[in-house]
Amino acid sequence: MKRFLKRLVIAAIVCALAFVTYRSIVAAFQAGNAQKWRTAKVSRGRILVDVRATGEVKPVLLVSIGSFVSGPITDLYADFNQEVKKDDMLAQVDPRLFLASVARDTASLEARRADVQRASALYQQAVRNEQRAVSLREENEDFLSSREMDDFYYQRMSLEAQLQFAKAAVKQAEAALETSNANLGYTEIRSPVDGIVIDRLIEEGQTLAAQFQMPELFKLAPDMEKKMHVFATIDEADIGRIIKAQGNGLPVEFTVSAYPEDTFFGEIEQIRKNSTTTENVVTYPVVVAAPNPELKLLPGMTASLSFQVDERKDTLRIPNSALRFYPNNREQVREKDREILDGDEEQDDSNIEDTHLSEEEREELKRKRAQRHVWIKEGEYLRAVQVEVGLAGWKHSELVDGDLKEGDELVIGQRLGE
Repeated sequence: MKRFLKRLVIAAIVCALAFVTYRSIVAAFQAGNAQKWRTAKVSRGRILVDVRATGEVKPVLLVSIGSFVSGPITDLYADFNQEVKKDDMLAQVDPRLFLASVARDTASLEARRADVQRASALYQQAVRNEQRAVSLREENEDFLSSREMDDFYYQRMSLEAQLQFAKAAVKQAEAALETSNANLGYTEIRSPVDGIVIDRLIEEGQTLAAQFQMPELFKLAPDMEKKMHVFATIDEADIGRIIKAQGNGLPVEFTVSAYPEDTFFGEIEQIRKNSTTTENVVTYPVVVAAPNPELKLLPGMTASLSFQVDERKDTLRIPNSALRFYPNNREQVREKDREILDGDEEQDDSNIEDTHLSEEEREELKRKRAQRHVWIKEGEYLRAVQVEVGLAGWKHSELVDGDLKEGDELVIGQRLGE
């Protein structure tokens, strides 16, 4: 009997150990096969909404310098990237023909002035002759006939006209000399402004032919260190937000390939109204002004711009990945929230056209789009939390309403391969 009881106790102990071992194995198996989730936390911080675009860096002012006269270039005094001051000599056109023109017109002017003196002397003589004739006629009418008096009168008038003609010829000669001096001055190509030579289109010895079209010799960009312009093209769907951002004084950030680690800042200076239509896409040019104290921004660089159009500071924000997550298995969701999977609460109506909707229907659609569900892990299941979102950025959206607090972990997807 004692032996039987002993065996019975041993069997009970073995069964108990086996049961405990089985439960442990099952629990470990279930734990190993339990669904694991990737999560992200509700945080507090800044939400920024921007409009991305590309643009081209250009100087604020680009001055093209040409030649008004023709001839070979004898000297060049400016080169690429050279800083020049106003009235600095840039190039010299051969002045020999223009010096000869000045000498010719100077001689012509002297001849015209001498002719004025000759005509003046003849005129004065005619005036005196006429005065003597009048005196004689007054003394005695028989001294001079009426015909002789007419000769004195019309001779004086003729010489007076010759004198006026000679004076006019002097003015013509003076104008011709002034033109020749101006052309001689144009042989000296000088800078009209302070700036940097960003392009030189002429070589020493090259001959200019300005009779047909004024040749372009240099391109100068003044004040490049003070300000540069970035010209961007903005789609018509975003131009309203750009106008609002300009009114609010929001900054513009951009980068260039030459300095990928540097971020440049500017402001919207101008939104031009001359639209461009390309393949039914309407765009508007937007000019961004940016300081350039280190001369890192060079003409022609391509800039990647980020226009800040709206922002929220120190606000609760939800990861956009949590808003995009949606359970695909009813068994993963607690029973109370399974009806959400059956209904249309999470229906994506972002593509619904609201063109033909009434104002009330538009507001309802807007409210519906703002109401979403996020999911929190609660034991072995997922629990839905209804939230209302506001401003949406690239990574986060503003939490307007919902039973969430900072630090809550939201499910954003399944862990694979674990």
